[in-house]
Order: sequence, then C-alpha cells, then structure tokens
Amino acid sequence: MTVLKLNIPENLHLSDFDLKMLIASKLFEEGQLSSGQAAQIVGLSKRAFVEIVGKFNVSLFGQDITEIEEDFENA
Repeated sequence: MTVLKLNIPENLHLSDFDLKMLIASKLFEEGQLSSGQAAQIVGLSKRAFVEIVGKFNVSLFGQDITEIEEDFENA
C-alpha cells in the first residue's frame, strides 16, 4: 500500500478516522474500491465499514437517498 502524507488545515477538525472514511467512502462510491478494500484503508471490518458508510452520504446500492425515494414513489 502507498503511504500518503496530507497537510489538512487545523480548522477542519477532522480526526484521522474521519479523513480515512471520507477518502475510502468516496473511492468506494466511485467504484474504485470494493467495500473490503475501503474497510482495510480505514482499519475496520467489512461489516463495520458497510454499517458506517451511510453516515458519509454513500449508498451501498449505487444510488443516493433521493433517487431511492423517487423510485419508491414511482413504484
């Protein structure tokens, strides 16, 4: 794995975990990583990552919540 050093402004108040989750969840959302790979980046089990990723506005189903709600209303 490649190690990356980022300089993040202190006023963002992001923990290491939150920053890792933001990066991993975005790459997962774009299909660049599997849920297992994303979980490994964050240091979580696959199950824990899947349970938490929704808090970062990432859908496990490839759709955001508004698209799912629209599909439900149209059904």
